[in-house]
Amino acid sequence: MSKLLERHDQAISVTEVSRSTKVIIDRLASGEQDKYVVMRNNAPAAVMLPVAAYEALQDEIEDLRVEAVARERLRTYDPAKAITHEAMVRRFAGE
Repeated sequence: MSKLLERHDQAISVTEVSRSTKVIIDRLASGEQDKYVVMRNNAPAAVMLPVAAYEALQDEIEDLRVEAVARERLRTYDPAKAITHEAMVRRFAGE
C-alpha cells in the first residue's frame, strides 16, 4: 500500500465520499487533488482519479501491450515465411 498512498491527504473514507461527492469531484477535476484512495474498514477499496490521469494510465498500458506483442513477433520472426509488401497488397486487394 505504500505506493498507493503517497500522502495522507489522499486517503478518504467511504463515508466522506458519500457526504462530499461534489467537492471531491471538483477537486479532482480542477487538479487541486491528484487522486483519492477510498478506504473502507481501514483498507483501500477504490481509487478515484481525474479522467486525464485515468486515460494516461490506459494509454500507457496499451503502449506496453503493443510493445510486448511486437517483441514476441520479433522473437519468433522467420524470414523464410515473410512475404513482400507488394504480395501482401495483392493478397488483400483481391488480385
